[in-house]
Amino acid sequence: MPRSAECGADPAPTRRGLIIFLNGTSSSGKSSIAKELLRILDEPYFHMPVDAFHAMRTRREVSPHRLPEVLRRTWMGFHRAVAGMAVAGNNVVVDHVLSEEWRLLDCLRLFSARDVVLVGVRCSLEELARREQARGDRPVGLAAHQFQRVHAHGLYDVECDTTTAGALDCARRISAFLPQRPVPTAFEQLRTKLHPTPVTEPATG
Repeated sequence: MPRSAECGADPAPTRRGLIIFLNGTSSSGKSSIAKELLRILDEPYFHMPVDAFHAMRTRREVSPHRLPEVLRRTWMGFHRAVAGMAVAGNNVVVDHVLSEEWRLLDCLRLFSARDVVLVGVRCSLEELARREQARGDRPVGLAAHQFQRVHAHGLYDVECDTTTAGALDCARRISAFLPQRPVPTAFEQLRTKLHPTPVTEPATG
């Protein structure tokens, strides 16, 4: 047993984890890119898709008037789980849909902006519609509804277009970008532009 565990110590992480933040509509290929990233990146990463958090929720039907509140709490919990993993020093690939402004603002408050690589995952409307029909597990028109809203903030560190590029090609593009991340990052610029107040972390020690 490690000495720290024997003594009941709480070892502090030596660094924050990097967050590769994939943002795009439903069916744009984010999950496929995330899987390829985990396969090709040298450092250990965790793939944290929001769909996994929705899947954890009880299958009991929620009344229509309560559903928006339940969904919002799910998203907020997801954001805080990602932040917690990164604060503990874990690298994370986030699979997200920023189709509502509050989601971006919440992430800007929670995440260390210097440690986020914001990736725009784009795809044509025609291809999104084809994928929706082929997969059969998404409401028809969901991606089209999200299309204009999900990229409304208009700023990324790196972008991919899965209309023609495969998941592996996109993952390689992101991987090649990581060593040359710019400063300020897209998250830093968005925080300055939108003025969200960062969440104060509890003191340690």
